[in-house]
Amino acid sequence: MGNDNGAAGGKELGLVRLTGVIIGSTIGGGVFSMAGDMAAGGANTAAVLVAWVIAGIGMYGLMMCFFGLNKLKPELTNGIYSYAKAGFGDFVGFNSAWGYWISALLCNVAYTTLLFAAIGYFLPVFGVGNNLPSIIGASIVIWFLNYLVLRGLKEATAINVVTTIAKLIPIFVFVLTIIVIRAFDPAIFMNNFWGDGSVSFMDQVKSTTGATVWGFIGVEGAVVVSARAKKSSDVGKASMIGFLGILAIYLLTSILSMGIMTREELAALGNPPMAGIFESVVGPWGGALVNLGVIFSLAGALLGWTIIAAETPFMAAKLGVFSKAFEKENKHGAPSFSLFMTNGIIQLFLIVIFFNDSTYQVFYNLSASMIMVPYLLSAMYYLKVVLKKDGLQSHTGSQLLSARVFSLLGTIYGAWLLYASGLMSVLVTSLLYAPGIIVYIKGKKELGEKTFDRPVNLFIAVALVALAVISVGVIATGTYSPL
Repeated sequence: MGNDNGAAGGKELGLVRLTGVIIGSTIGGGVFSMAGDMAAGGANTAAVLVAWVIAGIGMYGLMMCFFGLNKLKPELTNGIYSYAKAGFGDFVGFNSAWGYWISALLCNVAYTTLLFAAIGYFLPVFGVGNNLPSIIGASIVIWFLNYLVLRGLKEATAINVVTTIAKLIPIFVFVLTIIVIRAFDPAIFMNNFWGDGSVSFMDQVKSTTGATVWGFIGVEGAVVVSARAKKSSDVGKASMIGFLGILAIYLLTSILSMGIMTREELAALGNPPMAGIFESVVGPWGGALVNLGVIFSLAGALLGWTIIAAETPFMAAKLGVFSKAFEKENKHGAPSFSLFMTNGIIQLFLIVIFFNDSTYQVFYNLSASMIMVPYLLSAMYYLKVVLKKDGLQSHTGSQLLSARVFSLLGTIYGAWLLYASGLMSVLVTSLLYAPGIIVYIKGKKELGEKTFDRPVNLFIAVALVALAVISVGVIATGTYSPL
């Protein structure tokens, strides 16, 4: 995953730099773990290939929805929150902002766990990233980042340039080495292709949902950055080149991995799985290279997502949706209350990790689940805009058809994500959404406005609480454990 908040560095972006920003902002920690994670979920090669085709088409549709909205509704400057609010009202918009915020902070929880799992390769005291030394180390990292952002450090161009290069080098070395030394074994690949039939093909595909979404989180931010292009025609070209490049990297690493180890061996690898795969091919230096790539990559990603996680409720509060407390800034212009609240919640999750032995995969799945609703709402709003031809009067027939196709594709894919994530995932997601109702009510009272201006909003709130209660019951009885 990842959005390193890749700074453009300069006021204009050409095609090459624009493409680089898109790739750098989207590829994060997920590429180093997805092969093992998909295998652990029961997915064999055929299911993995189908999953990437679905994710590729669907995520491109979503990206083009954001691109279309960015062009048609430039006044909606707060992205995912603004789109949901404009399309479906204050309460739905609030939930979109809340979901994006919780997704962002869970992203950092996942990242810190993977970071110390990678450091654990060199310093075994940190284990797999969820023991006491790791939790202490992760706590130091998040509060150091809190300090940096409080000081007004909102531009991380130099760090992002280094971390983008650092994350790509081990990936390219991994791919090229396996191809050059012919480590890929067609017999193993074919043995992994269908599996033993113990898990249905559809269930295998659905089990990859969290990993594929995690791999593409941040692509919506890339579209916003691409607005700095020298030529508007470069935006579409860079989006296509960057997106296909990202998809190619994911496909290559997944396919090559399936030809090196059996699915069972891949599933048993520790974090990050790519390190174990490469080490089995070339020896210890391969594992060391991948782990170094993970460490540098996550260093930049953690800073970027700390800023994003703090800015989301801060901007929502400025628009009168979150409680006014989130509007507080310090003398450096940093969103101080939002920062402390964000990292305070992250700290609580880190404590949960220690007592539950939770792993990186647990929290990135939760993060992916939380962002699915904001993605779906944004796509649905674009579909609404397109069907009403709002701002599309000057479009040619082919342009209008293209907008219709992408808006429908993004909406269908957003709905597929919720379906594929499963009932239990939806229940746990509601448990994370429900507390937001308190913040929403407080914000409305501060403004002296009616809390639920439409019956449908009250119904949604009641439904969220009911689902959250059911979720607590399911977890309490041991039927399902999200951690």
